[in-house]
Amino acid sequence: MSDDERHGATAAHRRMDIARGGRHALDTEFTEPPDRPIREDIRDPRFLRAVVVGLTIYLVSRLCVIAGAGVRAAQRVVDVRKDIADGILDEAEPSAGSTISNLLTSWDGRWYLEIVRGGYPEGIPDNITYEQLEARAAFFPVYPWLVRVVDFVLPGGDTFAALLTNFLLGAVSVVLVGVLARRLFSVAVAARSMTLYAVFPGSYVLSFAYAEATFIVLAALCLLFLVEERWLLAGLAAAVGTGTRPNGVALVAACAVAALLAIRRRRDWAALVSLALAPLGFIGFQLYVDAQTGERGAWFRVQREAWSEGTSFGATAVVNTFRFVTSPLSSPVDALTALTLMAMFAMLWCLWKRHLPLPLVAFVAMVIALMLIPETVTARPRFLFTAFPLFIAVGAWWPETDSDPDHHRASWDRAGWDAVLILGGAGLATLTGLYAVFGAIP
Repeated sequence: MSDDERHGATAAHRRMDIARGGRHALDTEFTEPPDRPIREDIRDPRFLRAVVVGLTIYLVSRLCVIAGAGVRAAQRVVDVRKDIADGILDEAEPSAGSTISNLLTSWDGRWYLEIVRGGYPEGIPDNITYEQLEARAAFFPVYPWLVRVVDFVLPGGDTFAALLTNFLLGAVSVVLVGVLARRLFSVAVAARSMTLYAVFPGSYVLSFAYAEATFIVLAALCLLFLVEERWLLAGLAAAVGTGTRPNGVALVAACAVAALLAIRRRRDWAALVSLALAPLGFIGFQLYVDAQTGERGAWFRVQREAWSEGTSFGATAVVNTFRFVTSPLSSPVDALTALTLMAMFAMLWCLWKRHLPLPLVAFVAMVIALMLIPETVTARPRFLFTAFPLFIAVGAWWPETDSDPDHHRASWDRAGWDAVLILGGAGLATLTGLYAVFGAIP
C-alpha cells in the first residue's frame, strides 16, 4: 500500500472513530480532525499568509541577534584600538562584520568548524581536555557534514557556509513548526506558534554555527510523519535526527510511543519501522567515532573527560536557581537557569491545558529530561528551545482575540501578546550580548 493509500485509509478510520464518539490514539483536543493531507494545509491561503507573518518575525528576530552581537563587536573594536595605541598590538582594526561572524562561530561553533575542516580525530589522548582539538569528537556529524557540502557548492568559505546553512534551516524550521501547529489545531494557532518560536530568546541559536536548527528541522519532519502515520518517512527523519545532537534520542521516544499506540489500537505492526530506524543515527555515529579513533566508547570518554559531563538529575538546576533567588545579580549563568525553569513550567502548564498528541509529549519530556540531567550545563534557553512543540501548546492555549474593536486592543490577551513580542526581542539581544561579553552559555 502506498503512503497516499495508507493515509486515505487512516483518514477514513479517524472519521469513523469521531463519528462513534471516540478519538484517534494520536489525536487529543484538536479544533478540527487532522484527517486531511499535509499538502492541503500548506496550500491553504490563510496558512500561507500566516507563514509570511512567521518568516517576517523570524527576520526581525535575526536583527535582534545582530544587535546583541554588535555589543561584543563594539567592545572588541574599543579594546583593539586601545591595544594598538599602547603598542601592544600591531594589526589592523577589526571590522564589525568580522567580529560578529567570529562571535557567531565561537564556542560550539568552533568545534563544528574544526570537523568541517579536518573531520574527526584518528586518536584521542589520555585525560583529554577541552583545549585539545581531539575534543571535537564530542560533536555529532550531521550539521558539519551538511556545512561541508554547502561549502563545496557555494563560494565564500566554511564560515559563510555554516552561518548561511543555519539561517536557511532556521527559516525552514519556522515554517515546519507552523505546519505542525496547523495540522493539529488551526491557522491562528500556527501563526502564534511560529511567532513565539521565532522570538523566544533561545532562538538566538538559529543564527549561530550550532546544530539546533538542523535537529529541529528533522525532528519537526519526524513528528509530522508520525501524526500522518507515515512510518518509513518518520523513521528516516528520526535516523538522521539522532545523528545531529545528543538530545536527538528524544525522537526514539516519540517513535516508540507512536508505535505503541498504533499497535495497541489497530495492531499496526508497520509502526515498528519508525522505531527500528530512529536510533540508527546515534548508533552509527558511535560506531564511526570508535572506528575512526580505534577506541571503544570514545565519545563517552571525551564527554566525561574533556567536557566534565556528569549527572545531577536536576540538582544543578535547583542549586543555580536557589543562588539566583538569594543573589539575583551575582551570576548570569544562575539567572539563565532560573529564567529557563520559569519559562519551562509556564509552557508545561499550557501543554497540560491544551494536550498535544502523546508522541509529541514524549519528545518534549525526553528533551527536558536530557536538559536537566547533566551536572555542568543544565537548563538553558537553547536547550528548552529544542522542545519546540511547547510553542504550539502555548499558541493553542493563548485565547483568541475578541471581535469587538474597543476590547480588541485593550484586552489582556492582545496587550499580553505585544508584551511577549517585546520581551522576546529584548531577550534575544540580551542573551547574545551575555554570551559574547561574559561567556555565559545560553
